Amino acid sequence: MEEQIIRTEYSELMQKSYIDYAMSVIVARALPDVRDGLKPVQRRTLYDMHELGIRYDRPYRKCARIVGDTMGKYHPHGDASIYESLVVMAQEFKKGLPLVDGHGNFGSIEGDGAAAMRYTEARLEKVTQEAYLADLDKDVIDFVPNFDATEKEPVVLPSKIPNLLINGAEGIAVGMATSIPPHNFGEVIDGVKAYMKNPHISTKELMEYVKGPDFPTGGIVINKDDLFSIYETGLGKIRLRGKVEVEKLKGGKEQLVITEIPYTMIGANIGKFLNDVYTLVETKKTNDIIDISNQSSKEGIRIVLELRKGADIKNLCNMLYKKTRLEDTFGVNILAVVNGKPETMGMKDVIHHHVTFQYEVNTRKYKNLLTKELEKKEVQEGLIKACDVIDLIIEILRGSKNIKDAKECLIHGTTESIKFKSEESKKQASMLAFTERQASAILEMRLYKLIGLEVQALMKEHETTLKNISLYEDILSNKNVMAKVIIKELDRLKKEYAKERKTAIENAEEAVFEENKLEEMEVVFMMDRFGYTKTVDKTTYERNKEAIESENKYVFLCKNTDKICIFTNTGQLHSVKVIDIPFGKFRDKGKPIDNVSNFNSSEESICGIYSLASLLQQYTLFPTRVVFGTRTGMVKLVQGSEFDVSKRSVLATKLQPGDELLCVKVLKGKETIVFKTKKGMFLRFLAGDIPEKKKGAVGVRGIKLAKEDEVQDIYILEENEEKVVEYKEQKVALNRLRIGNRDTKGVKR
Repeated sequence: MEEQIIRTEYSELMQKSYIDYAMSVIVARALPDVRDGLKPVQRRTLYDMHELGIRYDRPYRKCARIVGDTMGKYHPHGDASIYESLVVMAQEFKKGLPLVDGHGNFGSIEGDGAAAMRYTEARLEKVTQEAYLADLDKDVIDFVPNFDATEKEPVVLPSKIPNLLINGAEGIAVGMATSIPPHNFGEVIDGVKAYMKNPHISTKELMEYVKGPDFPTGGIVINKDDLFSIYETGLGKIRLRGKVEVEKLKGGKEQLVITEIPYTMIGANIGKFLNDVYTLVETKKTNDIIDISNQSSKEGIRIVLELRKGADIKNLCNMLYKKTRLEDTFGVNILAVVNGKPETMGMKDVIHHHVTFQYEVNTRKYKNLLTKELEKKEVQEGLIKACDVIDLIIEILRGSKNIKDAKECLIHGTTESIKFKSEESKKQASMLAFTERQASAILEMRLYKLIGLEVQALMKEHETTLKNISLYEDILSNKNVMAKVIIKELDRLKKEYAKERKTAIENAEEAVFEENKLEEMEVVFMMDRFGYTKTVDKTTYERNKEAIESENKYVFLCKNTDKICIFTNTGQLHSVKVIDIPFGKFRDKGKPIDNVSNFNSSEESICGIYSLASLLQQYTLFPTRVVFGTRTGMVKLVQGSEFDVSKRSVLATKLQPGDELLCVKVLKGKETIVFKTKKGMFLRFLAGDIPEKKKGAVGVRGIKLAKEDEVQDIYILEENEEKVVEYKEQKVALNRLRIGNRDTKGVKR
């Protein structure tokens, strides 16, 4: 066959390929289906456990077995995602209704991970079998080939409850994400029943049944008035608070006990909360907390904050709400796959799709049951009829040469190949007209079925079959009757599995607190050559001035309300509040500058450190200006006020590719600048010759460099200052160098 080259627009091909990939991730990986509320990996895991027979009333099986079987048969995307899905479905603190019964270490609410899958075991929960997998054998949903067409897997599980609302969902797809909070089982069932009784029910009326989210961690929803908009549109933000109780102690003291946390605090955020509280105490934002301890256990959350006597509890609680994750936001985006496409829905839409699915499932279920009952009825009627002419049938069987002849006689009355004892029997046999199914049943019937009691049992069974047929036909022909059947099943499930609501819902006031006003005082900032920094009071500095200045690289006076500006060789400015730097004694070790700022000592080095107040200082003739000099000889002046910024890290100066900042100095008067290069060129010129630029500018050329030369050092000389440096074992007096022009080559030494 001759090869053909297909020409196509590259952008169109890329667009199509990306859309195909995005839709694959959206539909087949990240988003749940609105019908059963499960992602593909969850559905496949539960179905595999069902197929393996790992039921709630049977022994646990190793998770490694479940994961391996699921990956090999249905989900070829790696064992980590399957095991993570299995673990989450077993965690009571993440799921309002756990679907898997885990045995072993399945992690903790404080962020501890589950043990490896080779150690843990699992089995299905009873509710999973009854509400998600119960009717799989009744052909109520479609099955499709798996990834290699060797197995069949369900397109969706026949879930009897709206799992999308009950357990919620979280998932990040391509260009979209879903975030659905869990809800109370009983309330959701009541909402579904209300919708089935009145499909025109409004969202507001539905919310009389489904009050709002019900998180397994409890807590308090504090923006009740916003919930209507969230449930109407499927989008919005839920504000959550932890539950705080006050306990009285001996001596008039009190302690705050956090017994419930916001759902968003699950995991490492509990540790972060403890650190945030510790930081509030360390930075003197509050003096009310004496001690903090995490006394949480299997019984529940218990974080204790011991308070000083006379503490302002209301103000402290408000501070915790504002400054920590004790109050947090849960972003809601009710996004799920509907008819193969992602769709954002309100609560009523989710319930509508679920109810529609229930009618479809139950229609298929009762059609299949009706078909089976009709087949059973046909057989039963044949057997009852056969009992009335059993002597004739026995005669037919004894006179037949083979089963085929006997069957033909029973169905069509064919008697030619059969020997009868009398013509009367032959005549009666020719009048038989059983169906093929009835004839087969008669031929397979055992003789003990002719006992009187067995015949009575058959008659009774036939009556039951007729009642079932009548019931199924009534259900299929009357939508209201089917609705009653669905509601009856929902009531049964609610009675067995509904639990009390854990999350309170209210409208709370905005948390407002008064910060302790910081008493302004003068302190001395110091940082040693290893990067450890601290502040001490002025008196301590004056007592140990000589030792402090000899042991530290940077030492200067500032106020505790000031900021420290750190300029680095990469052109960055990192700001840190003085109050965030440890305040203590002269011999205290301090903290690495990396730990209190965004400075990273492994990637950049410090060119200069100043207090913000010194950069904002106004001199007699002009405001403070900062001179910047780089390795390639670029130079500029920037007004100090440009560095009064709110961000912790900003660009202090723009550098050309391959360039590096060498010098950051504050100018006070008529200084001169001296450039010294690697090849021994010295250039001295007036600082006033340097133009003023913005911090985002590159600057101008300070010295003309020869090929492969670069600036080695930059010196700032104050008026009448004497400065001597060594170059090639010769002393060079910088203050005696002739003052030249900027952007010249300088003199050789």
